[in-house]
Amino acid sequence: MTEGWPRSASGTYDRPMRAVVLREFGAPEVLRVEEVPEPEPIPTEIKVRVRAAGINPVDFKTRAGRGMALAMGEPPLLIGWDVSGTVAEIGPGVTRFRVGDEVFGMPWFPRQAGAYAEYVTAPSRHFAAKPSVLSHEEAAALPLAGLTAWQIIVDTIQLQAGDDLLIHGVAGGVGHLAVQIAKARGANVIGTARCEQEAWLVGLGVDRVIDYRSERFEELLDDLDAVIDLTGKQGEGSLQALRPGGILVSVPSGTSAELIEKAKEMRRRVTGFLVEPDPVGLRGLEELVEAGKLQVHVDKVLDLEQAAEAHRLAEDHHGGGKIVLRVAE
Repeated sequence: MTEGWPRSASGTYDRPMRAVVLREFGAPEVLRVEEVPEPEPIPTEIKVRVRAAGINPVDFKTRAGRGMALAMGEPPLLIGWDVSGTVAEIGPGVTRFRVGDEVFGMPWFPRQAGAYAEYVTAPSRHFAAKPSVLSHEEAAALPLAGLTAWQIIVDTIQLQAGDDLLIHGVAGGVGHLAVQIAKARGANVIGTARCEQEAWLVGLGVDRVIDYRSERFEELLDDLDAVIDLTGKQGEGSLQALRPGGILVSVPSGTSAELIEKAKEMRRRVTGFLVEPDPVGLRGLEELVEAGKLQVHVDKVLDLEQAAEAHRLAEDHHGGGKIVLRVAE
């Protein structure tokens, strides 16, 4: 039910909606569908009827009390950030969208957005037009992972044509998008993954796949321009594989003081990274998709009521695309 949620100024709410509610941190079974108050847009915001919501590692980390739990506060909470849906209402001042427009985005990250729900509200610039060639399920798999890849490659690394890029975890949700963005910019891409994923990765554009279970990348590579470590476990070896002045971006766990000092000693650069809402990046992703240069791989689609099962699957997932919740037909 709706206990524990803020009421409107009148003390009542007229329109409840279904949402996945987190009332305590813990295992996947803490996720349950309840009725909560339907949000209303304030000036500059849009209300989106959610058709699908993507699941990311930060979702299940937050559910367990890690991830973005500190930024979001104590339960009850609505989790999830990847959204694809239809504009249901616009607040005063919004000029970018009209009611009925199909949109996708990553609203409010790292604050609470509540993507696993029938409606979300957020500033209009947290969204962009949904790529017409994608289903809502495919579009919902794109924002957080896609913006992470885009902002690392385009804004942080500033990757150029001819650059040599190594991606650890290249077969994952961020990795399979990062390789395509990098190839669209003319880079040479090497990826660490399982050997059985090689054919799929080569099809996406990876120039060389290194099996991390049987090969040591630091013994095979050197003079790289950039490394993206999506595992958070390959810091020192990645520095060895970089050229002087090359950059390592470490995503899940950031960078330790020891790694930063090691990079300085070796005349390399290292940085952590956290994605943020970005209409320019969303537009860039949309253009690549529409041009046929960016494919989104969805591994499995489950219904909203199966959120706990979706989290179990996501936590055991080892690359091959994204898991998505279908919220409405």
